[in-house]
Amino acid sequence: MIVSHAHRFIFVKTLKTAGTSMEIALSQFCGPQDIITRIRPEDEQTRRDLGLRGRQNDLLPLARYQPADWHRLFFERRRAWYLNHMPARDIRPRLGAKIWDSYTKFTIERNPWDCAVSRYFWDTRDLPDRPTFADYLASAPHLSNFPIYAIDGVVAVDHVIRYENLDAGLDWLQDALHLPERPILPRAKSAARPDRRPYSELFTPATRDFVARACAREIELFGYQFEAAIPSEKL
Repeated sequence: MIVSHAHRFIFVKTLKTAGTSMEIALSQFCGPQDIITRIRPEDEQTRRDLGLRGRQNDLLPLARYQPADWHRLFFERRRAWYLNHMPARDIRPRLGAKIWDSYTKFTIERNPWDCAVSRYFWDTRDLPDRPTFADYLASAPHLSNFPIYAIDGVVAVDHVIRYENLDAGLDWLQDALHLPERPILPRAKSAARPDRRPYSELFTPATRDFVARACAREIELFGYQFEAAIPSEKL
C-alpha cells in the first residue's frame, strides 16, 4: 500500500495483480512524508537498486488507533502498522475521512481464474511436494480480491485498473495523478510460476466452478469470463 500526500493518491494493493511492481514504480513519485509499506527483502532491494524510496512512515500514529489497535497494544504489546495488503475498510478509518475522501484511490483487479493459478504457484513455491491445484483451491482462504477494495460490499476506490490492460492503466495514472512521467513497472515475483501454459489448462469443470463461486462479485462487476485456450493448429 502507498499513500502519497505529494500527489494525493492511495494505492490499495490486491493479491497477484502486479501490485508489488506497481508499488515499486509508484515509489519514484513519493516524498519524505508519504506512506510506503513493507515488501519482501528481494523487492526492497530492487527499489534500492533503482534509487527509489523504500519502506517509510508505516508505523500507525497513536492518534489514528482504532479499538482493535488499542487492544493489540495493551494485551499483546504490539504497535499497529500500515500493512502491505491492508483492505480499504481498515485504511479509511486509520487515515481519516479528510484524506480518504479527498485523495484518488485506486487498485488493480485480474481475471479470477488467471489470478487463482498465479496464487497457486506463488503460495506453493517453497513446498517440497506441491499439492494439486484442486487441493490447493480447497484449502486456500480468500481467493477473492473484492473484499480488499470494497467496504460493506461496495467498491470503495475511485478507479480499478484491469491487470489485462495495464498499459492503459499506467496512462490513466499519469493523467489522473498529474505525474511528471508515466510509471514504468519492473518485473517482480514473475519467476514463481514455472508452468506457463494458459491458465485454463489447469482447470477442471469442478475447479472452474469453485473459483466462479468464490469470486462471484468481481466476475459480475467486471464481466470476467473463463477463457479456454485456443488449440494450436496441427501441421
